[in-house]
Amino acid sequence: MKFIIDAHLDLSMNAMEWNRDLRHEVSYIRKSEAGLKDFPDREKNTVSFPAMRKGNIGICVATLIARYVKPDNPLPGWNSPEQAWAQTQAQLAWYRAMEKDGHLVQLKSAAALNQHFTNWQQEKEMPLGYILSLEGADSIVSLEHLELMYEEGLRAIGAAHYGPGTYAHGTDSEGGIGQKGKDLVKKVEELGLILDLTHLCDESFWETLGCYDGPLWASHSNCRMLVPNHRQFSDEQIKAIVARDGIIGMAFDAWMMIPDWKRGITTPEASRLKIETIIAHIDHICQLTGSSEHLMIGSDLDGGFGKEQCPYDLDTIADLQKLDILLSQKGYSPSDIDNILYKNALRFLRTHLT
Repeated sequence: MKFIIDAHLDLSMNAMEWNRDLRHEVSYIRKSEAGLKDFPDREKNTVSFPAMRKGNIGICVATLIARYVKPDNPLPGWNSPEQAWAQTQAQLAWYRAMEKDGHLVQLKSAAALNQHFTNWQQEKEMPLGYILSLEGADSIVSLEHLELMYEEGLRAIGAAHYGPGTYAHGTDSEGGIGQKGKDLVKKVEELGLILDLTHLCDESFWETLGCYDGPLWASHSNCRMLVPNHRQFSDEQIKAIVARDGIIGMAFDAWMMIPDWKRGITTPEASRLKIETIIAHIDHICQLTGSSEHLMIGSDLDGGFGKEQCPYDLDTIADLQKLDILLSQKGYSPSDIDNILYKNALRFLRTHLT
């Protein structure tokens, strides 16, 4: 069974906002949510620690996420940066509790990453390894707060999420990064963090590249050429990421995989959305860049959606293992498949974890 690194999982959000105990099987969590209607993905979750082990997903990039929204912003979120900060600290406390309980181990350095990867090949019952990331920087009240999070092991950060943010404009908004954004990315570079370009609107994307020289990736972003909306990256943006030796994670959220998806209306079955669909995005990036060396998996599974909005042949995250056969059937070599499933991400992290 292939080893897999998943570069984007909102584990703490599921634990602390969806109230899911990820130590249980996916089926148990589904049963525990019977009758709940507060989120559209109730009883449709796909991620748990046992499912990750079953799928040999021994390393992931796991997020903190809490959006601050200004009074004129209609998006859901916290009413002050301090509240958003406090929410991320609650999420961080959950990660610490899972470490203490033996289910997770935080990977803060290349040495820790290498040791975990080596140990995993010998003992699958060991804790799952995770690299801590922050999705959207609105909870960073000040640059001193970012330094505090670095000391806690934060190793990747995205400047924006949805809408206009404190440091950049994200999905469904337009605008640049401003002086606050420039100060943030300067501090990110100084600390040696990985900058996640996911969710940046086009103007913020290009402004960020113009003032940042550190390591970067797009943890969960697909191709605009295949799904023409601003959440995906254009060919020019993909080339710019690759020119910086960055890598791009393939996401399994339906509206990012196929065009014309309508949330709450389109179904995976009716649209014939399968795991195999993601290979079109993989093909496109391989053809555009000339190799398989700039791709990884950033599934985003259970990132505010569940089985109602992902491939119909994906029951749990363990089904990412199907990519091995599917890619092989499409003519990908074993080395290309290894690159996509884990080697590219492993190489990148070995180089840039400080």
